[in-house]
Amino acid sequence: MAEQDAPARGREPLSTALSAQYLDAQYRQWQQDPASLDGRWQAFFEGFEIGAAAPVADPECAARQSRVASLIYAYRSRGHLLAQVDPLGHNLQSHPELELASFELGEADLDTQFDAGHLHGLQRATLREIVALLRDIYCRAIGVEYIHIQERRIRRWLQAQMEPVRNQPHYGAAQQREMLARLIDAELFETFLNSRYRGQKRFSLEGAESLIAAIHAIVEQAPEVGVQEIVLGMSHRGRLNVLCNILDKSYAELFTEFEDSILPDSPGGDSDVKYHKGFGADHVNQQGHGVHLTLAANPSHLEAVDPVVQGKARAKQRQHNDSEHRRSVLPLLVHGDAAFAGQGIVAETLNLSQLRGYHAGGSVHIVVNNQIGFTTLPQDARSSAYATDVAKMVEAPIFHVNGDDPEAVVFCSELALRFRQEFGRDVVIDLVCYRRHGHNEGDEPAFTQPVLYQEIQARPSVRRLYTDRLVAAGVLDAAQAQALADQFKQRLQALADSVRQAAPLRTVQAYSGLWSGFDAPFSHSPVVTAVEPALLHAVVRGLCTVPDGFKLNSKVLRQLKERLAAVETAGAIDWGFAELLAFGTLLCEGTPVRLSGQDSERGTFSQRHAVWRDMQTQQPHLPLNSLRADQAHFCVYNSSLSEGAVLGFDYGYSLAEPRMLILWEAQFGDFANGAQVIIDQFIVPALAKWQRASGLVMLLPHGYEGQGPEHSNAYLERYLQACADDNIQVCNLTTPGQYFHALRRQLKRPFRRPLVVMTPKSLLRHKQAVSPIAELSGGRFDEVLADPTPPTAARRIVLCSGKLFYDLDDGRRQGARGDVALLRIEQLYPLHDQRLRDVVGHYPAGAELIWAQEEPQNRGGWTFMSRQLERLFPGRPLRYVGRRPSASPATGSLRVHQQEQAAIVLQAILE
Repeated sequence: MAEQDAPARGREPLSTALSAQYLDAQYRQWQQDPASLDGRWQAFFEGFEIGAAAPVADPECAARQSRVASLIYAYRSRGHLLAQVDPLGHNLQSHPELELASFELGEADLDTQFDAGHLHGLQRATLREIVALLRDIYCRAIGVEYIHIQERRIRRWLQAQMEPVRNQPHYGAAQQREMLARLIDAELFETFLNSRYRGQKRFSLEGAESLIAAIHAIVEQAPEVGVQEIVLGMSHRGRLNVLCNILDKSYAELFTEFEDSILPDSPGGDSDVKYHKGFGADHVNQQGHGVHLTLAANPSHLEAVDPVVQGKARAKQRQHNDSEHRRSVLPLLVHGDAAFAGQGIVAETLNLSQLRGYHAGGSVHIVVNNQIGFTTLPQDARSSAYATDVAKMVEAPIFHVNGDDPEAVVFCSELALRFRQEFGRDVVIDLVCYRRHGHNEGDEPAFTQPVLYQEIQARPSVRRLYTDRLVAAGVLDAAQAQALADQFKQRLQALADSVRQAAPLRTVQAYSGLWSGFDAPFSHSPVVTAVEPALLHAVVRGLCTVPDGFKLNSKVLRQLKERLAAVETAGAIDWGFAELLAFGTLLCEGTPVRLSGQDSERGTFSQRHAVWRDMQTQQPHLPLNSLRADQAHFCVYNSSLSEGAVLGFDYGYSLAEPRMLILWEAQFGDFANGAQVIIDQFIVPALAKWQRASGLVMLLPHGYEGQGPEHSNAYLERYLQACADDNIQVCNLTTPGQYFHALRRQLKRPFRRPLVVMTPKSLLRHKQAVSPIAELSGGRFDEVLADPTPPTAARRIVLCSGKLFYDLDDGRRQGARGDVALLRIEQLYPLHDQRLRDVVGHYPAGAELIWAQEEPQNRGGWTFMSRQLERLFPGRPLRYVGRRPSASPATGSLRVHQQEQAAIVLQAILE
């Protein structure tokens, strides 16, 4: 948000300062010195031309004019309180803040002319006309909140769009018949499913069928305002309806899913319910212009898909060469009212909306306001007046609209789209409706809301209400309307019958378009990740060259000189430099790189310095973007202090970009706890549930250095517990060279899998945790590292991973134990069985096997690896060495930590 647009703090809200006396005083002060008032009051008095036609010598006339001005402002600000937006009729008819008496006006003033402040394009009008206009514009089927927006230009634009139509949009007969057709499709689709597949969950849209008209209006208008793609995210209510009636998924294919047909040969299986799946399609509007639609797969965790959609949309904008304005791809999110108010990831995602690394040009949000959660009423579900109040944090305009008025709904949808295209900001439609059934069709809502559901059962559907309205207006007759409904029913019936006779082929869309060629199964087959020495040295020079006149921090400059000297003398490179070299070589090969996370530019441990800052001007320099002219682009972003939304965003980005290295970094490994929903419901199971692959890399700092419970453990065990069917890769690496090759390997194979890396902290500067430069140009990734100093006759084979290796190796040297072999499992999953057998096979069959780890026994790799080792080496003695089981990941005492660490080394090496 620009500085001048930042919301004011510590000032009295205008909505609480509307007394006539106060306004009169403010007006007089504004006349004398406009700059003495804050910007909100200046904007309030501008444009009204108060007292233009009143005698200068009549202060009472000027005072009454100022009261009329405040009345107009009050309706613009608070008219939504009287808007008739609830289809069940629970609407206010009056409100003290909008009564004439509150402005010291009365019946005697109704026929007096006042300046109208350009309301509805008028210069002057009677008070009676002004009030009538205000009620028509702001208090009928649409109630709008927009005065909280600080930028005057945006408020004026919204007024110009809303006030001329007097809240009564005018659509022609053809458009009205189209809206009716959408409602017929929406309602009869649901009733057909209910009768044909009784008892099966479908999360019906009944009570909110105008959602289909709303989305259809956006889809139809989108190509006309520059939108080429729409990425849609929503939870389950109405999802099947949207799939078939918006994205044109075949009714027959959906019926096949209701018949429980399976896809035994599909990649990753076919194991999610029909109302969680995604879909993609092309839509051609009535003008013959196309727009591509993508519905993102979404689990039951409702709003978790929000950042995924944002990330996917941003990636697609880049593909459309639209990284500046970001109008070519629209994120369209459909929410439930209870979830929009209750789920924290909504606020996290809204916070991303204007940030440099996560801005996607604004989103259109449609809140399907059921006026109830599962069984929870609004007064028990939120502390705010509206479910949509959280959107005010980004100054989004909010349109509350009666779901039983399709024309008002369509008007809001079209206006919201135009707003987004004009300003590149979020906008919210609060579609006030109701839920005709319970949370699902098997639920009985009358158990908990008997009175509410008596009202709902007596309420005609929006289709019937709108049909009656059009018949009364002569747009069509009742017979024509019934014929449209009958034709649609017959079509559905015929398709359902055909499915039971011969089910159509199910389709899988996962590996088309940019994903073509990435459908190979996981394989341990090595790929070439080594880099020609000439390219490697060119990248080194680029990373160590400071632009002329650039004043670099002396500590960073010293680090660059040391790194350059190490390379020139065929010396060793550290972890941070190996990472930059992996990025740089990929960039020079044409592969773009995106890295985001908390403090990722510098690196939490000052190990990266991907962005340099001039010490005098603060200007940034990204050496990775200055390697050579034809290279790909490197993006790095310090994220907001969010894990769930940011990881979800980067995961969504990876779904649209298989040819880009995309990394999310946690500040400490345990920070990923805040993103557990994204990990558990998207990253880990997406291949099995939705046939969706991802090459996302998660960097999770991990290692026991005595920093307490939280800053020690990245919960390695959680990822291993979730491993199956080659779904993700989990590595705990020990050398910079391994890290270099692991990152490059992500882009060199004919498949994509998420990569979880337990990245180090102390190893970033450990004297032994270095790799010769030759390893980058001549080596490759090795899932199991053999002992660098193998014993001649081993009586004990210690297997470990990560940082502990260096402690064990140091203990072995100090104890002069030449009979202990140290093997490193660099990739715990998928475990390379044959490679591990081969490495262990070099030692005597009677040698004892030990699994050693830093983590407590109930954490880390033991539970997972013990089963693998018993499977690979049946009958062989296997022993655990590590910390005892513990409810806490680590001790908070440095002394106790050191004692525990020494005990591990003693038990594994010396005893």
